[in-house]
Amino acid sequence: MPGDNVTMEVDGVLYLQVMNSRQSAYGIENYHFAASQLAQTSLRSAIGKISLDNTFEARENLNQQVVEALDEAAQNWGIKVLRYEIKDLQPPRSVLEAMEKQMRAEREKRAEIARSEGEKQALINRAAAERAEAIALSEGEKMKRINEAEGRAEEILKVAEATAEGISKVGQALSDPGGHEAANLDVAKKYLDQFGKLAKENNTMILPGNLTDVSSMVATVMSTIKHTGDKVSRNPDADRS
Repeated sequence: MPGDNVTMEVDGVLYLQVMNSRQSAYGIENYHFAASQLAQTSLRSAIGKISLDNTFEARENLNQQVVEALDEAAQNWGIKVLRYEIKDLQPPRSVLEAMEKQMRAEREKRAEIARSEGEKQALINRAAAERAEAIALSEGEKMKRINEAEGRAEEILKVAEATAEGISKVGQALSDPGGHEAANLDVAKKYLDQFGKLAKENNTMILPGNLTDVSSMVATVMSTIKHTGDKVSRNPDADRS
C-alpha cells in the first residue's frame, strides 16, 4: 500500500541461491516460505514510504531495497538473494481510471499551453511584420519627400541658371554696338503695340493721362530707327560680312 493509502496488487519474482545446504536445511524450517514472506514485508514497507505516482517510476529502487533486506537475514539461512524483480504493479480500477483522467487532463493542459504559446508567437510575429511594414512605408515616404525636394531644388537651380544666362546675354547684347538703341526700339514698339490693341478692344478710346509720354515714345522710336539706319548706311559692308 503506497503512502497515499491505495491498495495495490504486486507481482514479483525472487531469485535465491543455496550457499550452505546444512544451514538451509537446519537453520530454518522452510527458507522458501521465509524468504517470500520477508520479501513481501520489505516491499510493503518500501512502497508505503512513497506515493502512488512514484511507485511506477521507482521499481529499480524498490527491487534493491528488497534484496538488501533479504540478504542480511538470509546469511543465517545458508542462502544468498541474487535479485528481486517486480513484474507488475496493479492498482484498483478506480485508481487506474482516476490516473487516466489525470493523464488526459495533463495532456489537454499541455496542448492548451502549446496552443496558447503558438497564438502568442503568432501575435508577436504579426506585430513584428506590421512594424516592419510601417517602417518600410515610412522610409519610402521619407525618400519620396527627399527626392521631391531634391527635384524642386534642382528645378529652381536650373531656372536660376537659365535666368542668369538670359540676363548675361541681355547684358552682353546691350554692351555691343547699337545694343542699347535696339533695346529702346524693342520697348517702344511693344508699348505702341499694346496701346493699339487696347484702343481696338473697346469703342471707347483710352488715352494716357500725359499725352506727351506717347509723343516722347514715338519720337524715341523714330529716332532709334533713324539712328540705326544711319549706322547701316555708314557701314554698307556690315551685311556682307
